[in-house]
Amino acid sequence: MEMFYLVPCFGLLALLFTVTKSSWVSKQDAGTDRMKEIAKHIADGAMAFLKAEYKILTYFVILAGILLAYMGYSNPKSSPVIALAFVIGAVFSALAGFIGMRIATKANVRTANAARTSFSKALSISFNGGAVMGLGVAGLAVLGLGSLFIILKMIFAPEAGVDSEEM
Repeated sequence: MEMFYLVPCFGLLALLFTVTKSSWVSKQDAGTDRMKEIAKHIADGAMAFLKAEYKILTYFVILAGILLAYMGYSNPKSSPVIALAFVIGAVFSALAGFIGMRIATKANVRTANAARTSFSKALSISFNGGAVMGLGVAGLAVLGLGSLFIILKMIFAPEAGVDSEEM
């Protein structure tokens, strides 16, 4: 068995770790009612921003995907599959942004509340919130690129070994 088939599993493992860390951050006390109210307004604003950004991003991804597919068809040394890879990358990137924004808005209020009593606890919440974003991005990248590599290998070079000239 080729070892590169395990690569997406490491991406899934990183995403599982982010779910665990995100759950821990979410269980921390969000503070007073006023802190929760302000945090809700910030989270709502952040989600509204992402919704507007993703709407514009969708148009760009569609247009760029069409152009890449056309270029892939018109160039005999290329492939329209480039457009598929671009779209998958854009979706994973948008998902990473969503994960990051969600955990940031949750972790911020919990960090502020923890800092009222313990800087150590505040640092722990802040660090774990950042770890969710960092490992989420890395996990999605490894999962996406690893899976895409396997799929493209199956399409274009199913018999090629990892150390062969085709690869």
